[in-house]
Amino acid sequence: MSRRAWTLRFLVLTLPLRPSRPAARIAMTQLHVDTEDHDRLEHPLDVVERLASLRDWIFDRAETDEMSVSVSGRWAEYHVAFTWIEDMEALHVACAFDLKVPERRRQEVLKLVSLVNEQLWIGHFDLWSTDNVVMFRHALLLAGGVAPTHPQCGMMLKSAVEACERYFQAFQFVLWAGKPAREALDAVLFETEGEA
Repeated sequence: MSRRAWTLRFLVLTLPLRPSRPAARIAMTQLHVDTEDHDRLEHPLDVVERLASLRDWIFDRAETDEMSVSVSGRWAEYHVAFTWIEDMEALHVACAFDLKVPERRRQEVLKLVSLVNEQLWIGHFDLWSTDNVVMFRHALLLAGGVAPTHPQCGMMLKSAVEACERYFQAFQFVLWAGKPAREALDAVLFETEGEA
């Protein structure tokens, strides 16, 4: 495995703001990519695979840079995909649930995705246009050859599944009950706050 070293440089420009006033100095950043390659001690998905084996998760690693894990939740069966993105030095997780979005409900689902994303501190939901499914996505940046830890990988999976579990019913309300996005989200948030 190789990585790119990134350096950040500051560039100061002097620009006239108005003809009648003196020039102002503006600091701008300039990104420089060092093409020197550095070896990674271990493939990040090896760590995820080891964790999956230790926890007896059902998983499949068909490709070097891709791995899928099946997780049973309270509301649905979740398909979690871990992908190593070499160019970005990022471990990406995507958690999808099996709710196909029909064209007639697409706009309302997109509104719900936007409302839900406002609630999240990490990660985000997307409507995957090729398959018309809703998924949660998040990435762990591992710049500089850093290896992920078992707790980090476990937390990636946990946060993805928990986000899907928390908002799954809101997507169901929009898709199957025909509710508006705001009403569906409010119903789910009210239920969550009311549970003991």
